[in-house]
Amino acid sequence: MKKFLLLVLSMLLVLSVSGCSAKAAPSSPEANAPAAESNTSEPAATNNSTANESYIGISMPTKSSERWIKDGKAMKEILEGRGYTVDLQYAEDDIPTQVSQIENMITKGAQVLVIAAIDGSTLSDTLNEAKKDGIKVISYDRLLVDTDAVSYYATFDNRGVGRLQAQSLVDGLKAKKGDGPYNIELFAGSPDDTNSFYFFEGAMDVLKPLMDSGEIVVPSGQVTQDEVGTLRWDGAVAQARMDAILAANYTSGLKLDGVLSPYDGLSRGIHSALVSFGYEKDTLPIITGQDAEAASIKMIISGDQYSTILKDTRDLAKVAADMVDAVLNGTEPEINDTTTYNNNVKVVPSYLLIPYTVTIDNYQELVMDSGYLTPDDIK
Repeated sequence: MKKFLLLVLSMLLVLSVSGCSAKAAPSSPEANAPAAESNTSEPAATNNSTANESYIGISMPTKSSERWIKDGKAMKEILEGRGYTVDLQYAEDDIPTQVSQIENMITKGAQVLVIAAIDGSTLSDTLNEAKKDGIKVISYDRLLVDTDAVSYYATFDNRGVGRLQAQSLVDGLKAKKGDGPYNIELFAGSPDDTNSFYFFEGAMDVLKPLMDSGEIVVPSGQVTQDEVGTLRWDGAVAQARMDAILAANYTSGLKLDGVLSPYDGLSRGIHSALVSFGYEKDTLPIITGQDAEAASIKMIISGDQYSTILKDTRDLAKVAADMVDAVLNGTEPEINDTTTYNNNVKVVPSYLLIPYTVTIDNYQELVMDSGYLTPDDIK
């Protein structure tokens, strides 16, 4: 009987302990707390991914040119309006600074880089590292060369720009300088900018036949890209070269009828040299330009510069922003050229916009009415 009572008591004790254990789990508040309310200090992986996907690096060459300020501002506004975080940097025409800025963007986790290079051949190693990290690279206006890391190119028809410049020079000569032959001098852009070569080649498409026929003469004899290039697109460099050309070739009464200038900043430096040499408003040569900068539009209105080329940076910024959208969404950007721009490694798929010649006859419509410049800009 004693053994039987001990057995019953043991069984009751086991059942009691099991009952308490079964009720303990549901009574724990931690067990019922939602996962999102966890107090862990580790950030969720999805949050990092989202932040990285929204980060775009934009590298511009300099603020010394009005057009690059417009480009950067327009692109930043468009991309931020679409919800991206944008890091816009200007390198002030210093190559090591641009390399450092781009490397920093890579380190900070940029998903896309939009780059207008100071020298398109100096970024290859940096961009190859970007490609290893899966970063897409969009070449902006100036072609990035010697690397397969560049995915797309947003620009204008740059050879077409040169043709327009040369044709406006010829038109101005015929309209303002009577019958030929005409004496002209040639200027080209910076030799480290691939666009310079396209501009110059396009211009020579128009001018070379006229030079061969004798309708146009270049008294200095400087007619190759190497001879007429202007490092860093520097107006002071162009002014000094124009001073030298005038002193060497035009002191005996020979008149200069026209100057092919590929950029407004150079045009203003060339104009200063001409005025210092003694040319007055009614005797000034025909001077071309590019970028429709406010200072040069004022010179066109006053008759000191004949023409410029409008490349509407608002349109180019939108094309680049659309490319960013496409690559982040895994789709192909809109492309309209797959043959022209070989960067020494591959032909880069490109979107080319249309440039326009601006003169006294149409500046109001193209530059002012379109809102590219405001009345305050040209006061």
